[in-house]
Amino acid sequence: MNHWKSYGILCKAPISFFAACSALTGFLLAPSFDPVTMAILAAGVFLLAAGASALNQYQERDIDALMERTRFRPLPAGTMAPRSALSISAVLLASGLILLGMIGVVETALGAFTVLWYNGLYTPLKRRTAFAAVPGALVGVLPPVLGWRAGGGDLNDPKVFALAALFFLWQVPHFWLLLIAHGEAYELAGLPHVSRLFPGERLTRITFLWTAAASVACLGLPLFGLAATPVISGLLLAPALWMTIQGLRMFRRDAGPATALAVFRSSTLFLALVMALLSLDAILRRG
Repeated sequence: MNHWKSYGILCKAPISFFAACSALTGFLLAPSFDPVTMAILAAGVFLLAAGASALNQYQERDIDALMERTRFRPLPAGTMAPRSALSISAVLLASGLILLGMIGVVETALGAFTVLWYNGLYTPLKRRTAFAAVPGALVGVLPPVLGWRAGGGDLNDPKVFALAALFFLWQVPHFWLLLIAHGEAYELAGLPHVSRLFPGERLTRITFLWTAAASVACLGLPLFGLAATPVISGLLLAPALWMTIQGLRMFRRDAGPATALAVFRSSTLFLALVMALLSLDAILRRG
């Protein structure tokens, strides 16, 4: 494994990029626009997410070594020393906070709070309870809120609450679908699993209800003015219906871990499509 690939895996580059995109979505939906601030925001959130991911892998290197899905990551595979990963994390986190500091104090505080919540609360909580995903969902909520604030948005505005609700409702089933897909591996690693609490179809029904709620939240965005153009408002129906149909696949008789993984990937695409449509709507309005 070459160094650049190791760094990308350590920093969970795709997830960090997704976090930056969610922050940009919040920024574009906010009242004001400045391309320099937008660039700083994207870089700052990406670096912060990459640093938090690297720290997470340092914290969970013992668990990662026990699971097939993660045992080839740099730390459990032995291709990178824990001290090196910790140093990389510190540099990335510091760089991200410095960039956010160029935007404002509140943005820096939101970024720092996100890292503390993810690495200080959610990561250790996963070892104690299968419900860690519920408070952990706040990690997915904060980047778009941070972007909204960076774009001059008021944190008391109902629009940002509607946006935050979408990300929160999406994040919980997104976590649980991954747990369902890799349930045996998580149990072998000694992590609490929701299937023990909700046996049979109960977990499937609960996960689907969360997924359906995220789809409904998506359809409610135009009511808050987050999608103002008629075309984009109508187009939001497509990902909402598609995600609901994908969630229903979990009820098939032959559904299993592979189905859960497919729905997990579909949920990522669902949110990416919604973010793209909201961003396009904001760009068209500024036009």
